Amino acid sequence: MSAEHHTPAAAPALTPVTVLGLGNMGTALAAAFLERGHPTTVWNRSHEKTKALAERGARVAATPEEAVTAAELVIACVLDNDALHTVLDPVADRLADRTLVNVTSGSPEQAREFTTWADGHGVAYLDGAIMTTPPGVGHPDMMFLYSGSEAAFTAHKQALEVLGEPLYLGTDSGAASLYDAALLGVMWSTFTGWLHGTALVGADGGAATDFTALANRWLSGAVGGFLTRYAGQVDEGRYPGDDATVDVQIATIDHLIHAAADRGVDNALPELLKATMEQAKALGHGGDSYASVIEVLRGRGGAKATR
Repeated sequence: MSAEHHTPAAAPALTPVTVLGLGNMGTALAAAFLERGHPTTVWNRSHEKTKALAERGARVAATPEEAVTAAELVIACVLDNDALHTVLDPVADRLADRTLVNVTSGSPEQAREFTTWADGHGVAYLDGAIMTTPPGVGHPDMMFLYSGSEAAFTAHKQALEVLGEPLYLGTDSGAASLYDAALLGVMWSTFTGWLHGTALVGADGGAATDFTALANRWLSGAVGGFLTRYAGQVDEGRYPGDDATVDVQIATIDHLIHAAADRGVDNALPELLKATMEQAKALGHGGDSYASVIEVLRGRGGAKATR
């Protein structure tokens, strides 16, 4: 009996990619594709920025037209959407039947405008938001948000995984930019609250590293649990005060304000938070959970949710 010999199946070819724009982020995107073996074409208005990537194996396009025709997947990461129009408008016809993934920073409205532009030129469009800095590109635990063409996302998800975890937010192309702005707001608020706390404990000799270890534990545990619980309340429009009411929070934040004042720490942030809580109380939410503060932030002006 003769032994059967099986020829190993060839590995599927990796998707060719074009990256337009080689600032710090665009360079990081292109480098990640190169590192994972994707044929990568790059273009930048200043040719100087292409040299390091060329040395790593990137093909350098001399013109935007050459760049967009080099691959079915085109990633754009330029200064702003106006700059991207300047690059793509003259070569829009060459983008037809390709996928444009725009990770240029912009607003939801700009993303929707670009969708209209792409639809008019037969281009599959995904808007994207990069939830990391350039050193984080390529790490699987970093989030990359996408919205727009579901077919394009499905077709190119495997390639996009090279950059980080690709999360699809739906067919509204403005969703990625909107979530980006909202998440950055959470980040900045958290950073500033942490820095205020660090300044407070530091005034009595506490080390930032020691305080931060406790802060991270609290944020990932108790605070994360509150966020999950409050999200359900916000969706339902009901804010049962069965944990800690707005009235209790107002009284408690006074301790923070007094402790900071005694130590010469700026109190603008906690004073702002207290003022927002007091607005919620004035709307009738004093006995409700902290989640009811969203009614102030929404600017609805008064209708108290039914508990």
